[in-house]
Amino acid sequence: MMTLPVLGLVIPCFNEEDVLGETSARLISLLTRMRDEGLIHDRSAIFYVDDGSRDNTWALIKELSAVHKEVCGIKLSCNRGHQNALLCGLMTAPGDMIISVDADLQDDLEVIPKMVRHYREGCEIVYGVRKRRDTDTFFKRISAEGYYKLMAAMKIDIVFNHADYRLLSRRALDALSEYREVNLFLRGLVRQIGYQSAIVVYDRAERFAGESKYPLRKMISFAWQGITSFSTAPLRLITTMGFLVSLISGGLGLWGLATSLILNQALPGWTSTVVPMYFLGGIQLLSLGVIGEYVAKIYIESKGRPRFHIDKLEGDAFRKDLQE
Repeated sequence: MMTLPVLGLVIPCFNEEDVLGETSARLISLLTRMRDEGLIHDRSAIFYVDDGSRDNTWALIKELSAVHKEVCGIKLSCNRGHQNALLCGLMTAPGDMIISVDADLQDDLEVIPKMVRHYREGCEIVYGVRKRRDTDTFFKRISAEGYYKLMAAMKIDIVFNHADYRLLSRRALDALSEYREVNLFLRGLVRQIGYQSAIVVYDRAERFAGESKYPLRKMISFAWQGITSFSTAPLRLITTMGFLVSLISGGLGLWGLATSLILNQALPGWTSTVVPMYFLGGIQLLSLGVIGEYVAKIYIESKGRPRFHIDKLEGDAFRKDLQE
């Protein structure tokens, strides 16, 4: 008889006190139903990762873990960002397979059994992919889809309309642990693992409560992180721009020489001097900025600093006598 797999649900949390109660109720109900259907082991659990929240998130996690044996908590020593909090949960939570999901209940939890069935059929990675972006604003929809297309144009291997809703087997998690970079872009790293994979599609709902933790500034920063972590295309673009500008400058120089010597016409005004000067100056500053971004990443990676520190652990899953 096949041994039932242990499922771990990893949920990064930052100031999520408004939604934790409802999230826990839905996830506990789902785990109970999956256990009753014989899909998962009784030791399957929920792992909240508190990423240095400033509200009552950790107090609620402790309270929930004391009442429900399925609920466990991982508290980081300080705020390290969504990707580091998610990685901490993936590397810390026990289980044969781990599914990462956001706390805001926008991801459809009803596709989790489908992910588990794909795992039991041999898949090591299962991606949750949105069917459509009806719940997004026009700007967010256009910018997000444009970003995925830009990544594809730069030959960066990511799944279109997939964020961080996915299943990873223990084998895939062990492979992910071998990637040591500090500048994390997990949806790109997971694709580097390979292994047999599958996709489940779902409709994304409105946020249940609270505010988005990814305003425009953070979304732009995260998008740039993905590009510079997995592609050298911006550096190649600088080389291409330099070559084109050199050609244009050479052409203008020949035109100016011909105008002066052959046609015996002087170039009036200062526009022909000042405009190219500002144009070239702008190109140089932009180029230095892009190069500086890559140098900064080298600087950060070279330090080899820890990506997170765990402050506290709560829940039965972390008790040694129950892990046997």
